[in-house]
Amino acid sequence: MTKPQAIAIVGPTAVGKSEVAQIVAETVSGEVVSIDAFQIYRGMDIGTAKVPEEERRVPHHLIDIASIEEEYSVALFQHRARSVIDGLLENDTIPVLAGGSGLYLDAVIDEMNFPEGSLQSSSRKRYEKLLEEKGISALFSELIKRDPGATSLIEPHNTKRIIRALEMLDKGILYTEQHKGLKQHKPHYAACIFALTMPREELYSRINHRVDGMFENGLIDEVATLKKEGLSEGMTATQAIGYKEVCAYLEGVLSLEDAKEQTKIRSRHYAKRQLSWIARDGRAVPIDMSDKTPECAAASIVESYRDLNY
Repeated sequence: MTKPQAIAIVGPTAVGKSEVAQIVAETVSGEVVSIDAFQIYRGMDIGTAKVPEEERRVPHHLIDIASIEEEYSVALFQHRARSVIDGLLENDTIPVLAGGSGLYLDAVIDEMNFPEGSLQSSSRKRYEKLLEEKGISALFSELIKRDPGATSLIEPHNTKRIIRALEMLDKGILYTEQHKGLKQHKPHYAACIFALTMPREELYSRINHRVDGMFENGLIDEVATLKKEGLSEGMTATQAIGYKEVCAYLEGVLSLEDAKEQTKIRSRHYAKRQLSWIARDGRAVPIDMSDKTPECAAASIVESYRDLNY
């Protein structure tokens, strides 16, 4: 095996990735590179569980790099992340990638080419108009008719990805075929991947506790501030778990208790998908966090990484 250039720490939401990544980075004289799809947005702190700046013991990259109005794609993230990682490697600094988005990890460490698209394309405008007039169900029904296989890969509420799949169909590209090509795992960087896990019941309890803590620590005020700054339905940022639900609460669509409960449900479903991605990917070394402290887990990761480098 090629000596690894980077360490990647993945796993479901609330499993403890951020602290383990910091300890690993401290131990190997590395720096943390976030691979989270929503921590890129400034102002989205509580709901995305960012490590507060005053608690960052090593440099963190790819956090707060975009405004909430930006349509930040995985292709843009790939370019930015590789620029950061290349700079770290040139300075003999080990990148410690940490986050729960399997697609973002793959986009960074694997050879993945994304089809180009324009935010102003007539195709996209047509689908955005359909969304506005008839809702997300009409978009998803269109996708089912034209590329049924894609519906097992895209969530029925993921507006952005549904529109992107329909745009690709207009160009004669099936999302299902494109997805197969993205999953061949041709490495761009040699990386050793570690997946933090724990039994579902324990994980779901941690998720529920985290969501309660987010609401207690000011998530509603955070979302209210973002709405004043321009956060609105249809923006990529509003797809983040918790933000969509709090927006609905602030608009009188959901009660506070329903907003909390729906946030917990979406978080648990997301964790389930993350665990499925880890199992399907097959490259990660599992580390059960149910009987380990962050320090113990980090020590195991560092030991494995160093074994591969000798």
